[in-house]
Amino acid sequence: MILPAIAAGVGVAVIVMSADPFIVRAQDAAPEAVQSAPQPAAEPAPPPDPAAELAAKRDQTRAELETLSKTISLSTDKVSALQQSIADLEKSTESIRQALIDSAARRKALEKQILESEKKLADLGVKEDGIRRSLHERRGLLAEVLAALQRMGRNPPPALLVTPDDALGSVRSAILLGAVVPGIRKETDKLAADLASLAALQTASAAEKTSLTATMTDGIEEERRMDLLLAENDKLSRSNAAELGAERKRSEELAGKATSLEGLVASVESEIASVRDAAAAARQAEENRKLLTDEQRAQAKALADSGVPDKNRIAPAYPFGELKAKLEVPVTGDILRQFGDADGTGHEAMGMTVATNPETVVTAPADGLVVFAGAFRSYGQMIILDAGDGYHLVLSGMDTINTRQGKFVFSGEPLAVMGAKRVASATALALETNRPTLYIEFRKDGKPVDSRPWWTAKDTGKARNDS
Repeated sequence: MILPAIAAGVGVAVIVMSADPFIVRAQDAAPEAVQSAPQPAAEPAPPPDPAAELAAKRDQTRAELETLSKTISLSTDKVSALQQSIADLEKSTESIRQALIDSAARRKALEKQILESEKKLADLGVKEDGIRRSLHERRGLLAEVLAALQRMGRNPPPALLVTPDDALGSVRSAILLGAVVPGIRKETDKLAADLASLAALQTASAAEKTSLTATMTDGIEEERRMDLLLAENDKLSRSNAAELGAERKRSEELAGKATSLEGLVASVESEIASVRDAAAAARQAEENRKLLTDEQRAQAKALADSGVPDKNRIAPAYPFGELKAKLEVPVTGDILRQFGDADGTGHEAMGMTVATNPETVVTAPADGLVVFAGAFRSYGQMIILDAGDGYHLVLSGMDTINTRQGKFVFSGEPLAVMGAKRVASATALALETNRPTLYIEFRKDGKPVDSRPWWTAKDTGKARNDS
Protein backbone atom coordinates (compact mmCIF):
# COMPACT_ATOMS: atom_id res chain seq x y z
CA MET A 1 0.00 0.00 0.00
CA ILE A 2 1.43 3.40 -1.07
CA LEU A 3 0.75 6.58 0.88
CA PRO A 4 -2.39 5.19 2.59
CA ALA A 5 -2.42 7.85 5.26
CA ILE A 6 -2.61 10.71 2.74
CA ALA A 7 -5.41 9.09 0.77
CA ALA A 8 -7.37 8.13 3.87
CA GLY A 9 -6.91 11.64 5.24
CA VAL A 10 -8.81 13.18 2.34
CA GLY A 11 -11.59 10.61 2.88
CA VAL A 12 -11.75 9.57 -0.78
CA ALA A 13 -9.66 6.57 -1.59
CA VAL A 14 -6.54 4.61 -0.93
CA ILE A 15 -4.02 3.46 -3.49
CA VAL A 16 -3.68 -0.31 -3.78
CA MET A 17 -1.55 -2.39 -6.08
CA SER A 18 -3.24 -4.71 -8.55
CA ALA A 19 -1.74 -7.91 -9.89
CA ASP A 20 0.14 -5.81 -12.43
CA PRO A 21 2.73 -3.88 -10.38
CA PHE A 22 2.63 -0.88 -12.77
CA ILE A 23 -1.14 -0.31 -12.62
CA VAL A 24 -2.72 1.83 -9.94
CA ARG A 25 -6.49 1.88 -9.30
CA ALA A 26 -8.74 3.63 -6.78
CA GLN A 27 -11.22 1.92 -4.46
CA ASP A 28 -13.60 3.14 -1.84
CA ALA A 29 -11.95 3.51 1.50
CA ALA A 30 -13.13 1.02 4.07
CA PRO A 31 -14.76 2.72 7.05
CA GLU A 32 -13.09 0.19 9.31
CA ALA A 33 -9.68 1.27 8.04
CA VAL A 34 -10.43 4.93 8.59
CA GLN A 35 -11.81 4.41 12.08
CA SER A 36 -9.19 1.89 13.22
CA ALA A 37 -7.47 2.67 16.46
CA PRO A 38 -4.12 4.38 16.00
CA GLN A 39 -1.03 2.33 16.81
CA PRO A 40 1.14 3.62 19.64
CA ALA A 41 4.09 5.61 18.31
CA ALA A 42 7.52 4.13 18.79
CA GLU A 43 9.92 5.85 21.15
CA PRO A 44 12.02 8.31 19.10
CA ALA A 45 15.76 7.64 19.12
CA PRO A 46 17.74 10.22 21.10
CA PRO A 47 19.49 12.74 18.82
CA PRO A 48 23.23 12.12 18.42
CA ASP A 49 25.62 14.28 20.42
CA PRO A 50 27.41 16.50 17.83
CA ALA A 51 30.56 16.85 19.95
CA ALA A 52 30.85 13.12 20.62
CA GLU A 53 30.10 12.35 16.98
CA LEU A 54 32.81 14.73 15.77
CA ALA A 55 35.30 13.37 18.31
CA ALA A 56 34.64 9.78 17.18
CA LYS A 57 35.01 10.78 13.54
CA ARG A 58 38.29 12.55 14.29
CA ASP A 59 39.62 9.42 16.00
CA GLN A 60 38.62 7.36 12.99
CA THR A 61 40.18 9.87 10.56
CA ARG A 62 43.37 10.02 12.63
CA ALA A 63 43.68 6.22 12.57
CA GLU A 64 43.21 6.20 8.80
CA LEU A 65 45.88 8.88 8.37
CA GLU A 66 48.34 6.96 10.54
CA THR A 67 47.78 3.91 8.35
CA LEU A 68 48.23 6.04 5.23
CA SER A 69 51.48 7.56 6.52
CA LYS A 70 52.99 4.09 6.83
CA THR A 71 52.38 3.44 3.14
CA ILE A 72 54.13 6.65 1.97
CA SER A 73 57.83 6.41 1.16
CA LEU A 74 60.35 8.60 -0.63
CA SER A 75 61.76 7.53 -3.97
CA THR A 76 65.46 6.70 -4.32
CA ASP A 77 65.94 9.83 -6.45
CA LYS A 78 64.33 12.01 -3.78
CA VAL A 79 66.54 10.54 -1.03
CA SER A 80 69.64 11.06 -3.19
CA ALA A 81 68.63 14.68 -3.87
CA LEU A 82 68.21 15.30 -0.12
CA GLN A 83 71.60 13.81 0.66
CA GLN A 84 73.20 15.92 -2.04
CA SER A 85 71.56 19.11 -0.76
CA ILE A 86 73.00 18.44 2.72
CA ALA A 87 76.40 17.65 1.22
CA ASP A 88 76.37 20.99 -0.63
CA LEU A 89 75.77 22.96 2.58
CA GLU A 90 78.61 24.96 4.06
CA LYS A 91 79.82 22.76 6.88
CA SER A 92 79.80 25.35 9.65
CA THR A 93 77.95 25.37 12.93
CA GLU A 94 76.09 28.55 12.00
CA SER A 95 74.89 27.33 8.61
CA ILE A 96 73.83 23.90 9.90
CA ARG A 97 71.92 25.37 12.84
CA GLN A 98 70.19 27.91 10.60
CA ALA A 99 69.26 25.09 8.21
CA LEU A 100 67.85 23.15 11.17
CA ILE A 101 65.75 26.12 12.28
CA ASP A 102 64.44 26.60 8.74
CA SER A 103 63.68 22.87 8.42
CA ALA A 104 61.84 22.87 11.76
CA ALA A 105 59.74 25.86 10.66
CA ARG A 106 58.77 24.09 7.41
CA ARG A 107 58.02 20.88 9.27
CA LYS A 108 55.79 22.64 11.80
CA ALA A 109 53.93 24.38 8.96
CA LEU A 110 53.33 21.02 7.27
CA GLU A 111 52.19 19.49 10.57
CA LYS A 112 49.73 22.35 10.97
CA GLN A 113 48.36 21.70 7.46
CA ILE A 114 47.99 18.00 8.28
CA LEU A 115 46.14 18.81 11.50
CA GLU A 116 43.81 21.22 9.69
CA SER A 117 43.13 18.66 6.94
CA GLU A 118 42.42 16.04 9.59
CA LYS A 119 39.81 18.32 11.19
CA LYS A 120 38.31 19.19 7.80
CA LEU A 121 38.01 15.53 6.79
CA ALA A 122 36.40 14.69 10.12
CA ASP A 123 33.87 17.52 9.68
CA LEU A 124 33.07 16.39 6.12
CA GLY A 125 32.69 12.82 7.36
CA VAL A 126 30.22 13.87 10.07
CA LYS A 127 28.12 15.78 7.53
CA GLU A 128 28.21 12.83 5.11
CA ASP A 129 27.16 10.44 7.87
CA GLY A 130 24.30 12.78 8.78
CA ILE A 131 22.91 12.74 5.24
CA ARG A 132 23.28 8.97 5.01
CA ARG A 133 21.51 8.56 8.35
CA SER A 134 18.68 10.84 7.19
CA LEU A 135 18.27 8.84 3.98
CA HIS A 136 18.30 5.59 5.94
CA GLU A 137 15.67 6.80 8.40
CA ARG A 138 13.43 7.89 5.49
CA ARG A 139 14.00 4.81 3.36
CA GLY A 140 10.39 3.61 3.72
CA LEU A 141 8.90 6.94 2.65
CA LEU A 142 11.47 7.35 -0.14
CA ALA A 143 10.57 3.90 -1.48
CA GLU A 144 6.91 4.90 -1.65
CA VAL A 145 7.75 8.21 -3.36
CA LEU A 146 9.96 6.54 -5.95
CA ALA A 147 7.37 3.83 -6.61
CA ALA A 148 4.60 6.41 -7.01
CA LEU A 149 6.71 8.50 -9.39
CA GLN A 150 7.54 5.44 -11.45
CA ARG A 151 3.94 4.27 -11.73
CA MET A 152 2.60 7.75 -12.47
CA GLY A 153 5.16 8.13 -15.27
CA ARG A 154 4.31 4.81 -16.91
CA ASN A 155 0.55 4.87 -16.35
CA PRO A 156 -0.79 8.41 -16.05
CA PRO A 157 -4.33 8.76 -14.63
CA PRO A 158 -7.19 8.35 -17.16
CA ALA A 159 -8.40 11.49 -18.93
CA LEU A 160 -12.16 12.08 -18.71
CA LEU A 161 -12.58 12.97 -22.44
CA VAL A 162 -10.64 9.92 -23.54
CA THR A 163 -12.49 7.48 -21.27
CA PRO A 164 -15.91 9.02 -20.45
CA ASP A 165 -17.14 5.67 -19.14
CA ASP A 166 -14.66 5.92 -16.29
CA ALA A 167 -15.79 9.33 -15.04
CA LEU A 168 -15.92 8.28 -11.39
CA GLY A 169 -12.38 6.89 -11.59
CA SER A 170 -11.14 10.06 -13.27
CA VAL A 171 -12.63 12.28 -10.56
CA ARG A 172 -11.27 10.11 -7.80
CA SER A 173 -7.81 10.06 -9.43
CA ALA A 174 -7.85 13.85 -9.82
CA ILE A 175 -8.78 14.35 -6.16
CA LEU A 176 -6.20 11.81 -5.05
CA LEU A 177 -3.41 13.32 -7.18
CA GLY A 178 -4.30 16.81 -5.96
CA ALA A 179 -3.68 15.63 -2.41
CA VAL A 180 -0.65 13.44 -3.09
CA VAL A 181 1.41 15.24 -5.75
CA PRO A 182 2.50 18.24 -3.59
CA GLY A 183 3.80 15.85 -0.95
CA ILE A 184 5.58 13.76 -3.55
CA ARG A 185 7.15 16.86 -5.10
CA LYS A 186 8.38 18.07 -1.70
CA GLU A 187 9.95 14.72 -0.87
CA THR A 188 11.43 14.46 -4.37
CA ASP A 189 13.08 17.90 -4.07
CA LYS A 190 14.45 17.02 -0.65
CA LEU A 191 15.81 13.69 -1.93
CA ALA A 192 17.50 15.43 -4.89
CA ALA A 193 19.05 18.04 -2.58
CA ASP A 194 20.35 15.36 -0.19
CA LEU A 195 21.88 13.36 -3.02
CA ALA A 196 23.52 16.50 -4.47
CA SER A 197 24.94 17.42 -1.04
CA LEU A 198 26.22 13.88 -0.55
CA ALA A 199 27.96 13.93 -3.94
CA ALA A 200 29.51 17.35 -3.17
CA LEU A 201 30.80 16.15 0.22
CA GLN A 202 32.31 13.03 -1.34
CA THR A 203 34.04 15.15 -3.99
CA ALA A 204 35.40 17.54 -1.34
CA SER A 205 36.64 14.62 0.78
CA ALA A 206 38.43 13.05 -2.18
CA ALA A 207 40.12 16.36 -3.04
CA GLU A 208 41.15 16.91 0.59
CA LYS A 209 42.62 13.40 0.81
CA THR A 210 44.64 13.97 -2.36
CA SER A 211 46.00 17.25 -0.99
CA LEU A 212 46.68 15.65 2.38
CA THR A 213 48.66 12.80 0.81
CA ALA A 214 50.90 15.34 -0.94
CA THR A 215 51.37 17.27 2.31
CA MET A 216 52.25 14.09 4.22
CA THR A 217 54.81 13.20 1.56
CA ASP A 218 56.38 16.65 1.92
CA GLY A 219 56.38 16.15 5.70
CA ILE A 220 58.23 12.84 5.41
CA GLU A 221 60.77 14.49 3.10
CA GLU A 222 61.31 17.33 5.60
CA GLU A 223 61.65 14.83 8.43
CA ARG A 224 64.38 13.00 6.49
CA ARG A 225 66.16 16.31 5.78
CA MET A 226 66.08 17.17 9.48
CA ASP A 227 67.56 13.77 10.40
CA LEU A 228 70.45 14.38 8.00
CA LEU A 229 70.98 17.88 9.37
CA LEU A 230 70.95 16.63 12.95
CA ALA A 231 73.59 14.05 12.05
CA GLU A 232 75.79 16.77 10.52
CA ASN A 233 75.22 19.04 13.53
CA ASP A 234 76.18 16.20 15.84
CA LYS A 235 79.46 15.70 13.94
CA LEU A 236 80.31 19.39 14.28
CA SER A 237 79.38 19.77 17.95
CA ARG A 238 80.56 16.41 19.25
CA SER A 239 83.15 16.74 22.00
CA ASN A 240 84.92 14.06 23.94
CA ALA A 241 82.56 11.08 24.12
CA ALA A 242 83.86 9.95 27.52
CA GLU A 243 83.33 13.44 28.94
CA LEU A 244 79.77 13.60 27.62
CA GLY A 245 79.04 10.13 28.99
CA ALA A 246 80.31 11.09 32.42
CA GLU A 247 78.21 14.26 32.48
CA ARG A 248 75.13 12.34 31.36
CA LYS A 249 75.66 9.79 34.13
CA ARG A 250 76.10 12.56 36.68
CA SER A 251 72.89 14.29 35.55
CA GLU A 252 71.00 11.00 35.91
CA GLU A 253 72.29 10.67 39.46
CA LEU A 254 71.22 14.22 40.27
CA ALA A 255 67.78 13.64 38.73
CA GLY A 256 67.35 10.55 40.88
CA LYS A 257 68.16 12.48 44.05
CA ALA A 258 66.17 15.62 43.28
CA THR A 259 62.66 15.79 44.69
CA SER A 260 61.49 18.89 42.82
CA LEU A 261 62.20 20.93 39.69
CA GLU A 262 63.77 23.67 41.80
CA GLY A 263 66.14 21.16 43.38
CA LEU A 264 66.98 19.61 40.03
CA VAL A 265 67.83 22.95 38.38
CA ALA A 266 69.94 24.10 41.32
CA SER A 267 71.91 20.86 41.52
CA VAL A 268 72.49 20.59 37.76
CA GLU A 269 73.66 24.19 37.39
CA SER A 270 76.09 23.84 40.26
CA GLU A 271 77.45 20.32 39.73
CA ILE A 272 77.56 19.72 35.95
CA ALA A 273 80.68 21.38 34.59
CA SER A 274 79.43 22.22 31.07
CA VAL A 275 76.17 23.63 32.40
CA ARG A 276 77.90 25.60 35.14
CA ASP A 277 80.41 27.15 32.76
CA ALA A 278 77.80 27.91 30.09
CA ALA A 279 75.45 29.44 32.68
CA ALA A 280 78.25 31.63 34.00
CA ALA A 281 79.11 32.77 30.45
CA ALA A 282 75.45 33.51 29.73
CA ARG A 283 75.12 35.55 32.92
CA GLN A 284 78.24 37.51 32.01
CA ALA A 285 76.80 38.19 28.53
CA GLU A 286 73.60 39.45 30.17
CA GLU A 287 75.61 41.76 32.42
CA ASN A 288 77.51 43.08 29.40
CA ARG A 289 74.21 43.73 27.62
CA LYS A 290 73.00 45.82 30.53
CA LEU A 291 76.04 48.06 30.09
CA LEU A 292 75.10 48.89 26.50
CA THR A 293 73.85 52.35 25.66
CA ASP A 294 70.20 52.82 24.73
CA GLU A 295 71.21 53.17 21.09
CA GLN A 296 73.27 49.96 21.13
CA ARG A 297 70.48 48.12 22.91
CA ALA A 298 67.95 49.31 20.32
CA GLN A 299 70.25 48.12 17.52
CA ALA A 300 70.61 44.70 19.14
CA LYS A 301 66.86 44.42 19.56
CA ALA A 302 66.24 45.44 15.94
CA LEU A 303 68.71 42.77 14.81
CA ALA A 304 66.95 40.16 16.92
CA ASP A 305 63.54 41.25 15.62
CA SER A 306 64.77 40.87 12.04
CA GLY A 307 65.11 37.12 12.56
CA VAL A 308 68.83 37.04 11.80
CA PRO A 309 70.52 37.66 15.16
CA ASP A 310 74.10 36.55 15.76
CA LYS A 311 74.23 32.74 15.57
CA ASN A 312 77.39 32.69 17.70
CA ARG A 313 75.80 34.29 20.74
CA ILE A 314 75.77 32.42 24.05
CA ALA A 315 72.98 34.40 25.68
CA PRO A 316 69.41 35.37 24.66
CA ALA A 317 69.20 38.15 22.09
CA TYR A 318 67.34 40.34 24.60
CA PRO A 319 65.53 39.95 27.97
CA PHE A 320 62.89 37.24 28.21
CA GLY A 321 60.45 39.67 29.80
CA GLU A 322 60.37 41.64 26.53
CA LEU A 323 59.24 38.59 24.52
CA LYS A 324 55.59 38.70 25.58
CA ALA A 325 53.19 37.97 22.69
CA LYS A 326 56.15 36.96 20.49
CA LEU A 327 56.79 33.28 21.23
CA GLU A 328 55.39 30.36 19.25
CA VAL A 329 54.14 27.21 20.98
CA PRO A 330 56.86 24.52 20.60
CA VAL A 331 54.52 22.05 18.87
CA THR A 332 51.58 22.10 16.49
CA GLY A 333 48.46 20.75 18.18
CA ASP A 334 45.40 21.39 20.35
CA ILE A 335 45.62 23.02 23.78
CA LEU A 336 43.93 20.69 26.27
CA ARG A 337 44.77 22.37 29.55
CA GLN A 338 45.95 25.83 30.57
CA PHE A 339 47.73 27.18 33.63
CA GLY A 340 45.25 27.25 36.53
CA ASP A 341 42.90 24.59 35.13
CA ALA A 342 42.01 21.51 37.21
CA ASP A 343 44.75 18.92 36.72
CA GLY A 344 42.65 15.85 37.61
CA THR A 345 44.20 15.43 41.07
CA GLY A 346 42.29 18.15 42.89
CA HIS A 347 44.94 20.77 42.21
CA GLU A 348 45.52 23.50 39.66
CA ALA A 349 47.74 22.88 36.64
CA MET A 350 51.10 24.63 36.85
CA GLY A 351 51.58 24.61 33.08
CA MET A 352 49.98 24.11 29.69
CA THR A 353 49.31 20.74 28.00
CA VAL A 354 49.14 20.43 24.21
CA ALA A 355 47.97 17.33 22.29
CA THR A 356 49.92 16.65 19.10
CA ASN A 357 50.03 14.14 16.28
CA PRO A 358 52.59 11.30 16.46
CA GLU A 359 56.24 12.19 15.79
CA THR A 360 55.62 15.94 15.88
CA VAL A 361 58.80 18.04 16.13
CA VAL A 362 59.36 20.06 19.34
CA THR A 363 61.21 23.36 18.93
CA ALA A 364 62.74 25.79 21.39
CA PRO A 365 60.17 28.50 22.21
CA ALA A 366 62.97 30.98 22.93
CA ASP A 367 66.74 31.31 23.11
CA GLY A 368 68.09 29.48 26.11
CA LEU A 369 70.72 27.33 27.72
CA VAL A 370 69.85 23.63 28.06
CA VAL A 371 70.42 23.00 31.76
CA PHE A 372 68.81 19.55 31.73
CA ALA A 373 67.93 16.99 29.04
CA GLY A 374 66.78 13.55 30.13
CA ALA A 375 64.24 11.62 32.18
CA PHE A 376 63.01 13.09 35.46
CA ARG A 377 60.67 11.20 37.78
CA SER A 378 56.99 11.17 36.67
CA TYR A 379 57.58 13.88 34.07
CA GLY A 380 59.19 11.48 31.60
CA GLN A 381 61.69 12.87 29.08
CA MET A 382 62.30 16.50 30.00
CA ILE A 383 64.19 19.53 28.72
CA ILE A 384 64.79 22.58 30.92
CA LEU A 385 65.93 25.83 29.28
CA ASP A 386 67.45 28.76 31.16
CA ALA A 387 65.98 31.72 29.22
CA GLY A 388 67.67 34.37 31.35
CA ASP A 389 66.20 36.99 33.70
CA GLY A 390 65.45 34.22 36.20
CA TYR A 391 63.15 32.33 33.81
CA HIS A 392 63.27 28.58 33.17
CA LEU A 393 61.16 26.83 30.51
CA VAL A 394 60.21 23.22 31.17
CA LEU A 395 59.15 20.86 28.37
CA SER A 396 58.20 17.22 29.07
CA GLY A 397 56.38 14.31 27.45
CA MET A 398 58.69 13.88 24.45
CA ASP A 399 59.88 10.53 23.12
CA THR A 400 63.30 11.41 21.65
CA ILE A 401 65.57 14.31 22.72
CA ASN A 402 67.94 15.75 20.10
CA THR A 403 69.90 18.17 22.24
CA ARG A 404 72.23 17.95 25.23
CA GLN A 405 72.72 19.86 28.44
CA GLY A 406 75.24 22.66 28.39
CA LYS A 407 74.26 23.66 24.83
CA PHE A 408 72.86 27.09 23.97
CA VAL A 409 69.90 26.79 21.58
CA PHE A 410 68.10 29.37 19.49
CA SER A 411 64.40 30.08 19.20
CA GLY A 412 62.85 27.68 16.66
CA GLU A 413 65.70 25.17 16.87
CA PRO A 414 64.45 21.52 16.98
CA LEU A 415 64.95 19.96 20.40
CA ALA A 416 62.97 16.72 20.41
CA VAL A 417 60.30 14.59 18.76
CA MET A 418 57.01 13.39 20.23
CA GLY A 419 56.19 9.69 20.40
CA ALA A 420 53.33 7.67 18.95
CA LYS A 421 51.07 7.81 22.02
CA ARG A 422 50.62 9.82 25.20
CA VAL A 423 53.28 9.20 27.83
CA ALA A 424 51.75 8.32 31.20
CA SER A 425 52.99 11.02 33.57
CA ALA A 426 51.90 13.16 36.48
CA THR A 427 51.40 16.10 34.13
CA ALA A 428 49.01 14.20 31.84
CA LEU A 429 46.53 12.78 34.34
CA ALA A 430 42.79 12.83 33.59
CA LEU A 431 43.31 13.66 29.91
CA GLU A 432 40.75 11.95 27.69
CA THR A 433 43.16 11.35 24.82
CA ASN A 434 45.70 8.80 23.64
CA ARG A 435 47.50 11.39 21.51
CA PRO A 436 51.01 12.46 22.48
CA THR A 437 50.92 15.41 24.89
CA LEU A 438 53.58 18.03 25.56
CA TYR A 439 53.64 19.71 28.96
CA ILE A 440 55.00 23.29 29.02
CA GLU A 441 55.77 25.13 32.24
CA PHE A 442 57.30 28.61 32.68
CA ARG A 443 59.05 29.31 35.98
CA LYS A 444 60.22 32.69 37.30
CA ASP A 445 62.73 32.59 40.18
CA GLY A 446 61.66 29.00 40.87
CA LYS A 447 57.89 29.66 40.87
CA PRO A 448 55.46 28.58 38.10
CA VAL A 449 53.88 31.44 36.12
CA ASP A 450 51.17 31.57 33.45
CA SER A 451 52.78 31.26 30.00
CA ARG A 452 49.81 32.68 28.06
CA PRO A 453 51.10 36.29 27.92
CA TRP A 454 54.19 35.11 26.01
CA TRP A 455 52.49 33.28 23.12
CA THR A 456 51.60 34.99 19.87
CA ALA A 457 47.92 35.82 19.29
CA LYS A 458 47.47 32.89 16.87
CA ASP A 459 48.77 30.46 19.50
CA THR A 460 46.74 31.66 22.47
CA GLY A 461 43.49 29.75 22.55
CA LYS A 462 40.95 28.72 25.14
CA ALA A 463 41.78 25.29 26.48
CA ARG A 464 39.41 22.62 25.27
CA ASN A 465 39.07 18.90 25.73
CA ASP A 466 40.06 16.61 22.89
CA SER A 467 39.30 12.93 22.69
